[in-house]
Amino acid sequence: MAELVSGPVTVTVPATSANLGPGYDSLGLALGLRDTLTAVVTDGGLRIDVAGEGAETVARDESHLVVRSMQAAFDLLGARPAGLALTCDNVIPHARGLGSSSAAIVGGLVLARALVAGGTLLLDDDAVFGLAAEIEGHPDNVAPAFYGGLTISGHDALPEGAGFWAVPASVDPRVSAVVFIPPTGVETKVARGLLPAVVPHAEAAADAARAALLVTALAGRPEQLHRATRDYLHQDYRRPAMPDSLALVDSLRADGVPAVVSGAGPTVLAFADGLGSALTESLLGRCPAGWQALALAVDAAGARVG
Repeated sequence: MAELVSGPVTVTVPATSANLGPGYDSLGLALGLRDTLTAVVTDGGLRIDVAGEGAETVARDESHLVVRSMQAAFDLLGARPAGLALTCDNVIPHARGLGSSSAAIVGGLVLARALVAGGTLLLDDDAVFGLAAEIEGHPDNVAPAFYGGLTISGHDALPEGAGFWAVPASVDPRVSAVVFIPPTGVETKVARGLLPAVVPHAEAAADAARAALLVTALAGRPEQLHRATRDYLHQDYRRPAMPDSLALVDSLRADGVPAVVSGAGPTVLAFADGLGSALTESLLGRCPAGWQALALAVDAAGARVG
């Protein structure tokens, strides 16, 4: 039986934006907005305190996503805590396309590993990422939540393939983001349900070109971001679920701003050129009434203990 450490242990996890336009289910970016999770092993029982986003709605029992993720890691580590006290200080909006569920999953796994003596030796980073992707069902948000920065991720069929994989990519320090967060959310399964089973070959080819260009644009050619963020695979199909978001994307792009739907939406992400810049301030001024706009840096660190 693995030995548990005396707590508390604190983990912070960044918000993430997946897809970034043409990188459907493959590209993800960590953003400078972090949930904070703290856990301590107790003599028995489960206590969950939640402040901020989701405080009125999330479960306070074993079904809580952080707790379920912690238990999955404990199972692999051979640990059986008698009880847990968990505190969640949530700032990542829920059901808005900013990776709140991925932050919960990654945060729970990293918390559990940190509560086990020698946990990083027993469960390495690749294993944590793979387990996070398995729980989430796809890797595009959990990869940047865990590793930070920009990640390219996917899934190869087993047993011939390698399962879930993720590769970090560089981001030019000039690149930042402004996110426009609407007051109501859209569930990911609803947004996915609007996508067709097949798309025209020409549109798939166009999207592949844009996705490849986007990696280069983010790495050091930000002047190419507008062309690189043009999507053909998913955003327009989702318009019925988030017409106001797509209208904002259309308006921003018409003015030359590289804007996309963040993840499954309905948040809109616009790329900018640094916090406090004239462009960033101008974008913040375009926030629709009743929405929230945040200027965020790219977060290179990913999940952190302490």
